[in-house]
This record gives sequence, structure tokens and C-alpha cells, in this order.
Amino acid sequence: MMGAKTMLLRLGLAFLTAGLAGLAGQQGGAGTPPAPGAPAAPAQTAPAPAQNAPETKAIEEPPTFHTRVNLVMVPVVVRDKYEKIVGTLKQEDFRLSDKGKPQEIIKFSTETPTHPPVYRTSATDEMAAESEGGRAAAVLPERFVAYMFDDVNTSFGDLGRTRDAALRHVGTLGPKERAAVYTISGVISQEFTDDRDALESTIKRIFPHPVTGTGVPECPDISYYQADLIQNKNDSMALNAGVIEYMQCSGMDPTDQSQVKQAQGMVQGFAMRRLSEGEQQTRVALYSLTALIRRMATMPGQRIILLASAGFLTPTQQIEKIEVMDRAIKANVVIGTLDARGLYTDTPDISRPNLGNQISIGLKQQYDRESARAQADTLAEFAAGTGGTFFENNNDLYAGFQRIASAPDVVYLLGFSPQNLKFDGAFHPLKVTVVKSAGVSLNIQARKGYYAPRHLADPKETAREEISEALFSREEMTDLPVGLTTQYFKSGEMNARVTVLMHVDAKKLQYRKEVDRNCNELTIAAALFDRNGNYVAGNEKRLEMKLKDETLAKRLDNGLTVRSSFDVKPGSYMVRLVVRDAQGELMSATNGTVDIR
Repeated sequence: MMGAKTMLLRLGLAFLTAGLAGLAGQQGGAGTPPAPGAPAAPAQTAPAPAQNAPETKAIEEPPTFHTRVNLVMVPVVVRDKYEKIVGTLKQEDFRLSDKGKPQEIIKFSTETPTHPPVYRTSATDEMAAESEGGRAAAVLPERFVAYMFDDVNTSFGDLGRTRDAALRHVGTLGPKERAAVYTISGVISQEFTDDRDALESTIKRIFPHPVTGTGVPECPDISYYQADLIQNKNDSMALNAGVIEYMQCSGMDPTDQSQVKQAQGMVQGFAMRRLSEGEQQTRVALYSLTALIRRMATMPGQRIILLASAGFLTPTQQIEKIEVMDRAIKANVVIGTLDARGLYTDTPDISRPNLGNQISIGLKQQYDRESARAQADTLAEFAAGTGGTFFENNNDLYAGFQRIASAPDVVYLLGFSPQNLKFDGAFHPLKVTVVKSAGVSLNIQARKGYYAPRHLADPKETAREEISEALFSREEMTDLPVGLTTQYFKSGEMNARVTVLMHVDAKKLQYRKEVDRNCNELTIAAALFDRNGNYVAGNEKRLEMKLKDETLAKRLDNGLTVRSSFDVKPGSYMVRLVVRDAQGELMSATNGTVDIR
């Protein structure tokens, strides 16, 4: 069983251990290195290439991907009054404001999660048996579903009912879906697989694993919500409610001012400890979600997290919560949330002792109601901020799983670069409206806001992020004249080498002129994924081109080819190839399959 920390460490090491074998080569050693295509420098600042400088130069490094950019992405789901998805809107139909100031939408896309990826049958080289050439392409997953159970913040009864509903839902998964099971505590986990028995066995072993507290009511019984009011918001009423409760259960005299002062100190101490415990539980939840999103960012298809939780509070961790949503948006991970409490009411919890006078008891019941709503708000925010669905106040948890697992047919992705942005880390509330909504009732679901970064994004990191997002996506892009071919050679029963060949029509690329040279740079990222969508190997290459006029005009009729090779075991693999050029900042992305038997 792999904990959240182990899962995160494995993911962090994935790229460092990625196979980097492969050199390139045709036309002057066109080969390949890894550096994500950074925008080229202006011609007037670039030194003129030496007369005898090589026309192509291949550089290879371990792939590194970063995710800090200043472009703010806002997923938006629009429904009509009948709760049906509205999928016919265009960029000009939307208006977006940041802190009440209109913003220009500079990036717009319409995501259709139900659209399947395109996989091309791979070609085998002459060393592979030609009789295998007509074999059908391998059946590979198109959708990845992660069941995330909050075993830290959810009661035994609620978690049990949620677990039973999830067991039913697992049985409805299709052959092109892969599922995994994780818990907030990290105690129980099952990696992505199509083995339904393994998934069901893992779900059955899930029980509450609180990371703080004893589970035994204390005196005073200070909740995380009330502790935040006392410690962070200096709420005297919340403090007095705790003092009255403590003095009653401790047998203290409420008319003795010295005892009242002593009780205030004790309550503040209890509140400080409870606040620390609550913050730790929230920290664990956000950490586990971040680790899972990072894990799913490497899956080559539609990705959705089904978070089943009673909710948790984030009074002091708003920035961290927003960062989780930002990471999910950038990784194309949708978070669907299910309130594990089902249908709940605002009636008092009879399992808790009612100590104090009527005023203090009423205040504590009010705090419990506000806490329950705030917990639900956190779940709703994760769904709204990533394009998912929130299911609450309903005891049919199986129907809930069905609903949140069905990603919206259309998610609009709006991107804008904030005007006059101050890099101060301040919160920026967002508002999205639809121009066509005049006279029409529309429900617009979008993220509530973001926190400003504290530094300007590096253009190189921006380029790396674009390549990373494309590599672990499933969508095809054809901005560049690029083709994909795969070959494999078996050197034994359990050993094979897969070669991924990228062919580019160099004459159709854009170039920057430097004296008699035509300059551009291609970044080529290739990766293999197994039948369950797990990242197997990958590398990143950069091809620097400084082509003479004669070479470009007469000698590149056959284009340039860059190859990357990977040592693997026999099996079915999906191949993903992404190419980005520095001059035009254009990209191509394509899928392939290879079936080694």
C-alpha cells in the first residue's frame, strides 16, 4: 500500500528515471535534445553564426517541467434552467471581470470530455515480422477515474455508506476506463487498473483514519470552526460560549471573576490546540489532493477525481486551496465532489453534551450549522473551480457517483492575462457572465477567484508547461508539419526496443534570418504509456537549426527525422509525441500505438 507521500515521491522521480536513450539522425545528425522550446531571441541581439558552424545541433537533457505562469485559466460550465449543458457559446459571448475590472479573454477553448482520442496504428520496421503488420491497434484507455475517499474528516457511518455506493459504481466502469482508489490519509490505495476485483477489495478496506484528536468528546468541546473564531477572528461571543461550557463541566463558580479569568485562559488554550489540529487535517487533505493531481497529470486521456468527503474547512489555507484548483486546471483534471453526509439537517447533534446556558448552547449549535455549510462550500468550490459537479443533500450516494463521474459535455476554458497585475499574492475575485443570457435563465459555474503570483513567469517555464500539458493530454494538434512513425525490435522474449521517429517538413517551418542562416529550434517530447495509462518512459530533445539558404532550398526535400528509443518489455503501449517550435511558438501533438508480442 502506497501512502500519499510515497506516491508523490514516485511521481517526482518519474522524469528523472525516464529513459533517455536515443539519438537522432538524418541530415547532419538531426537528433534531439530535451529543452522545452523557449522563444527565440530577437535577430538583432543574436550573434551571427560562424561560417563553418554546424547546420543542426542536437541536445539531450533530462526532461523538466514547471507550472508557474501568469495566464489565469477559468473553466466555465453553463447550464440552462432545465440543468442541460449549453454548448454552443463562442468566445465573444463571455464577459470576464477581475476585481470588477473587465478583462480581455486571450485564450479560449471548448473542452468536450466525451470526445475520444485518436490513436494511429504504429508501423514496425523491417526487423519486426511483417506478418504482424496487419494486427489491430492495441485497445488503450481513454478515461481515468480516481476515487478519493476522505477517511480523515468523514465519520464511520457516512464513510461506510459512501463506500457501499462506490462499490456499485465501480461495476459500471467500461473497458476503456481505468480506475484507482486513494484515501486522504494515504493508508489505503490502489493504482490505476482495469482489475475490478482489486478495486473492490481496496474499497472494502477503507475505514476512518483521523490524523488528530482522540474521538472522545472533551470539555469544552471546541470545534475547528469555533476555534478559528476565537483565535483568528477574536470573536468574544465564541470565547464566552466556550468559557460558560468549561465552567459548568468543571464545577467553577461563574460569579468568581478570578475563576472566570482562569477559564478564559483554559478555553483559549483548548482553542489553540483545536485550531492546530484542524489546520493539520486540512493540510493533509490538500496535500493528498495535490499528490493525486500530479499523479493524474501523467495519464494520457480524460482525467477525473471523484472526491467523497464530509467536507473540510480552510480558514487559514485559502491560498493552498486555490493552488490545488490551479494545478488541476493546468493538468486538465476535473474534480467531482460528493458530500458523504448525504441529506443532513441543521438539527443539533444529540451525541454531544449540551453544557452551558441557553445562550451558549444556541451559539454552539449555530457554529455547528455554519461549520457544516462551510465544509460543503469547500467541496462546491473544488467542483466549480475545475469544471466538475457537486452532489449534496441527497442520500442516494450511488446516483451521486454516477452524476459526478459524468463530466460535463462541454467545458469552456477562458484564459486571460490580468491587466496591471501587482505581484503581491492578493486575492482577486472573478465574475463570468454570458452576453446572450438576456431574457434567458442560465446557471454559470466558474471558479470564484485566484491569488496573484509573487513573481513574473519565465518565458522558458511557460514553454515547458505548454509542452508538459500537451504531452500528457490526448488531444491532437497539427500546427506544424510533423509526422509520427514507430518501430520496434525484440532482442529477447522479455526485452524490446521501441523507436519513435519524428519527421518534419523543414521547408514549411518559420525561420529567423541571421546572415546566411535560417534559424529555428524544435523541442521534441516523446513518451510511452502502458495499457493502464501509466507513464513508462519519455525524453525531451531540442534540435537547433541554423540552415544555410542552399540547404533549405535544395537539400531538405525529404525533411528532417529525429528518433528517440526506449527499452521496454513486450506489451501494448500508447505513444505520445509533442513538437514545439521556438520561432512561431506553434505545436503539434499526435498519438500512436505499438503492440509488442
